[in-house]
Order: sequence, then C-alpha cells, then structure tokens
Amino acid sequence: MTLRQIRPVRLPPRDLVSLGLLRLRTRPLRAMLSALGICIGVATMVIVVGIPSSSKQALEEDMARLGTNLLRVQKDENASGGQATPLPEKADALAAGIGPVTSTAAVGTLPGVTVRRSDKVPELENLGLSVTAVRGQLLQTLDGQLHAGQLPDTTGPHPTVLLGVTAAERLGITSLTPEDGQTGPQVWIGDRWFTVTGILKSSPLLPEINHSALVGWQTAKQHLDFDGHPTTVYLRAAEHTLDDVRTVLPATVNPQHPGAVAVSRPSDALQAKELTETAFSSLFLGLAAVALLVGGVGVANTMIISVLERRKEIGLRRALGANQRQIRTQFLTESVVLCLLGGLAGVLLGAAGTAGYAATQQWPTVLPPAAILGGLGAAVLVGILAGLYPAHRASRLPPSQALAAD
Repeated sequence: MTLRQIRPVRLPPRDLVSLGLLRLRTRPLRAMLSALGICIGVATMVIVVGIPSSSKQALEEDMARLGTNLLRVQKDENASGGQATPLPEKADALAAGIGPVTSTAAVGTLPGVTVRRSDKVPELENLGLSVTAVRGQLLQTLDGQLHAGQLPDTTGPHPTVLLGVTAAERLGITSLTPEDGQTGPQVWIGDRWFTVTGILKSSPLLPEINHSALVGWQTAKQHLDFDGHPTTVYLRAAEHTLDDVRTVLPATVNPQHPGAVAVSRPSDALQAKELTETAFSSLFLGLAAVALLVGGVGVANTMIISVLERRKEIGLRRALGANQRQIRTQFLTESVVLCLLGGLAGVLLGAAGTAGYAATQQWPTVLPPAAILGGLGAAVLVGILAGLYPAHRASRLPPSQALAAD
C-alpha cells in the first residue's frame, strides 16, 4: 500500500458524540456550570414566547365567547366647552332604535352611595365597591352569566340587588343561603337593607361590573336618589355594521350634544393590552439573547481551558494519526453537546415555568413549537460559535509541542 492510498479515518457520529461527552462525564460540575448560562437563556426564551402565547389563547377564547361587537357609550369627559354633558335619560332606548343594534343595557353609577355588609360598618369602609343602577337586557348585552341566584326583582315590595363576583367576595357573600329568616343574605345600601338575589360570574371585558352592586333602575330612583341619567350604555350590533353604528351613535343618543358622547369598544382595551405584552416580550427576548451571549462566553472559556488541560491528549492523538480536522471536530462537538444539553434543560425549565404561570392565571398552556425549536437551535448555534476558536486552536497544536507540555 502506497502513501497515496492511505486515507484518514473518519470518526462515525457515535464516536464523535462519545468523545464530546467524555469530558462532560469526567468534569460534570464544570459542565453544569458552563451550561447554566445557556439553560437560563433558553428557558427565558421559552417563557417569553410561551406566556404571551398562553395569554393570547385565553384572550381569543374570551373574545370568542364575549364577542367583539360590544360597544360602550359614555359622556365624553374631554368634550370641548369644559363641561361634560350627561347622557339623556332615554339614551339606551334611542340606541336601540338603530337598525343593526340587537340589544342594549344602561347602567348608572350612584356616586356617594355605599354598599356595606351591615349598617354597623362605618360608611367610609366601602371596600372599593360601587352601587350601579341597571336597565335593559343586562345579561344578554354583556353576555353575562349568573354564578348563583337570579336577577333582581324590580317589581317586588322589597329592594333587591345583584352582586358582581368581586363585590360578593369582598362582602363575604359566598352563597345565597337565607339568613335569620330572610329570603337571602342582605347588604346595607344607602340607608336601607337590600336582599341579594344573585351573583354574577366574572366578566373580563367589563371589570367595573365585577366591582358593582347592581340594583334596578326604578329602585335606585325611588330609594337612592338616582337622577335617571345613565352613566354608560352598552349595546350589541351586527359585526359587519359595527363601524357604521359607531359613526351614528353620538348623534342618535344625544342629538343636541353629539360631541359630548364618547363611543368605545371594550375589546380594544384587551387588544391594546396584548400589544403592550408583545412589547414587553420583545424586551425580555433581548434579555434572553444577552443571557445566551454570556452563556456562550462561559462555554468558550471552558473549552479554551479544556484545550490547555488536554494538550498531551491532543498530541497523542495527533501522533497516532488523527488529523487537524478530526481534532477540530472533536472539540467542536464537545462544545455543541455542552450547549445542547443546556438548551434541553432550558426548554424543560421554560416549559415548566410557562405551565406554572398559566395555571395561576387559569390560562391554557401554549408552547409554540417555534419557541422550543428556536431555543434548541439557538443553543446549537451558540455551541458552534463558542467552540470554533478553541477547536481551531486545538487542531493547530503541533504533536511534538503538545506531548512535551508539562
């Protein structure tokens, strides 16, 4: 066999991986600390992508359930002239006259009226709750659901009230079991007792309803000195006509002062929140990139130290016939395997963090494949970049110099 017929032996992938794991098995603590930065960076990437995806999924489910065709009509606090004009008393009835409108509900906030668990509780301790008069198709328009009980009886002889879920919690009312011979639990509103007939489920689109004690329109006028002007009118309209309805609403509900009417869509606030979360996600992705960079520097430093410690091994392998490419591939594989292990640990940690946070928020857990594959891909890329210089340095060591090293 001539020298020209001699070809360098190529290491199979299995042997390459075995060589790459050799140093990791002999120095596990160093390997773990080196991979820690990669793990943190990848975990941050997965969490930053996974949590907004879970939030978006929950938001889409809420909006699909509640609909985006809900409009809110209020007086414009920033209207020209320096004084906001209240909505007319029949604003909801006027809005209901618009053809595409399918349902309406009016609510009127009663400033200065408090709701308390007992008349013995000081008036200042109102727990941050408001008292609101309601009229119209409340549950249908707001797509509300009762957690317990029923709507207030506006025709009965005794005043009744419907509580939002947060209001019920703060007042300590968890059930509608009758108390002391009454038909149900009672709360003190204004200067008299109101019987609680129902509790609403939470409404993500309308958090103000969650914090309210809702009484009938006529009951509020009769017992709580309500002036009859709605604070807000909610309405549903056909989706494809929503923009047209928004255009004509101000002049319809308040013909004399259309400029004093503000029309908004509650779902817009949720979409704005999603955009804000996206902006924060971009910021945290930048932090994840910094963590990966720091981790890559740590891996590169570990690989350089490894090359210095293993000069005799490198010299022996070169003396036994290993060429520069094989030495280079060995150390590059070690760097990639080290970063890939850190990336796998980071993916698991990020998935656990996403699932844990989503569970606390009662969201569905969403882990986009792009986040997992992107995290692993970033780990491999960092491993390649971090191992290039140490691998090249190892391959350039002359066998005689490497074997002579102390």
